[in-house]
Amino acid sequence: MSDDVHAAMVEIYCKELKMPGLRRAYAALAREAGVHSHSPIQYLAACLAEEMESRKASRLQAYTQQARFPAHKTLQEFDFSAVPTVQKQRVMHLAGGDFIRAKENVICMGASGTGKTHIGIAIGLSAIAAGYRVRFITVMQLIQELLQAESEYRLPRYLRTWDKYDLVCLDELGYVSLTQGGALLFQFCAERYERGSLLITTNLEFARWTDVFQDATLTTALLDRLTHHSHILLFEGESYRFRESQRRAVAQQ
Repeated sequence: MSDDVHAAMVEIYCKELKMPGLRRAYAALAREAGVHSHSPIQYLAACLAEEMESRKASRLQAYTQQARFPAHKTLQEFDFSAVPTVQKQRVMHLAGGDFIRAKENVICMGASGTGKTHIGIAIGLSAIAAGYRVRFITVMQLIQELLQAESEYRLPRYLRTWDKYDLVCLDELGYVSLTQGGALLFQFCAERYERGSLLITTNLEFARWTDVFQDATLTTALLDRLTHHSHILLFEGESYRFRESQRRAVAQQ
């Protein structure tokens, strides 16, 4: 059979086997193998490496879209000197994902505008790059979805949809008192206890969490679970967001 026939067969095989990376690269790699006198096994290894990289890139894109981050934030962009209570080395270690493998939690605690959400997103993106599935959601949005699921008698099924995520980032705990949904949020967090990791950003110290949940017993039980295996980052100082906006304004002048 001619090379054209073989090429058509490879195209068909790649489609059937769902190997788009190999389909795009096999011809160029074959030419390169001919030029450099690569052995058949070297050519095969190059083809498989191309397919593996293609799948990795596709997975990274899909996981990033599924995470639903409100913005793209990286650790390289964060000015750690503006928040001296947050140690860069410690955050970089967390970004490595060991806490996710151990089913541990991260709690980012501090005043509004101090960079908690930035760090949360950055750690989440680093986790995705390491192959973990991540989901970002505000506490209020989660409460609304929990209440709706409960009203439609599908709460257990809704809770199970979160099992696929290795890390769930809960943003803005404490900004609104939970007159409704506090017990549901507790149930959500309890479901993930030692089964999956949480990263929570909050503007309240632990002693004030009762103000949010309106139930001291519930709050104590929640804190017991969250802090059992947790890393706590304290964000203290003036507003990081305000400083960054000032820096950009000066740079544009």
